[in-house]
Amino acid sequence: MVVGATSKPGSRRAIDWAVDRAASTGARLELVSVIGGAVGAVGEQEVVQRAVDSEEAFLRGEAAALSARGIEVAVHVTHGNPTKELVEASTDAGLLVIGSDHTGGTDKHRGPHGTRIVAGANCPVVVVPDIDTTGRSGVVVGVDGSEVSHAALAFAAAEASRVAEPLTVVSTWMPVVYTGDIAPYPDMYLTDLQGTTEAFAQSMADDVRKDYPHLEIIVHVDEGDPAAVITDVAASARLAVVGTHGRTGFARFLLGSVSTQVLDHLTTVTAAVR
Repeated sequence: MVVGATSKPGSRRAIDWAVDRAASTGARLELVSVIGGAVGAVGEQEVVQRAVDSEEAFLRGEAAALSARGIEVAVHVTHGNPTKELVEASTDAGLLVIGSDHTGGTDKHRGPHGTRIVAGANCPVVVVPDIDTTGRSGVVVGVDGSEVSHAALAFAAAEASRVAEPLTVVSTWMPVVYTGDIAPYPDMYLTDLQGTTEAFAQSMADDVRKDYPHLEIIVHVDEGDPAAVITDVAASARLAVVGTHGRTGFARFLLGSVSTQVLDHLTTVTAAVR
């Protein structure tokens, strides 16, 4: 498990989340810190080296404390483009964990690095916002029947089973928007949409039960924007999981609209799975 780690306060929650997971799964941790540089700056080598030395000292202190707890950990500090380096580090990783300075609310302007890392990564990515999730429980996953949502569901079920907490499977529906003098949709049509979506979500939940017969699974179906519903339901959960689209070439850097919106409005720790 690779962790994008720095000595900055915003990284603390990401490190702690990864440590807790490593302690329960036995996963090996690699703490990676990437020191960026100014574009076109002259004579920055000494400044960069001081930053590298400082980060390495911090991470080695973290590693020593973790090793004392029996957690296998390695440290890697480099100078370069943070997005590129973390995407590269994800190549042989089972999971990449990064922090976010998002503290909840509606402010989403936090810079592009997190979204770019999620889009380019070669493994699932967990984004840990600067939000206190103490006392929260359960795992929430959004599904739509796509290949990536099946992968997201499998990841979410494994996490819910690991922490022995309920899994909530979320799916949504929205009628086609109409304009002009067209009459509103009849109630029966809307009822059918709700029922059809419930049946589909229940079918996906039933598939999970085959592998996790003791897992409590809740199906939540609602009318509305998928990202808005997922973030709302996840606001009381310890983890949200969404699927991301795009596998090769430039397409990998185009996240699906739902996952992008969820990552832009984090309400809890969120995993993006492809």
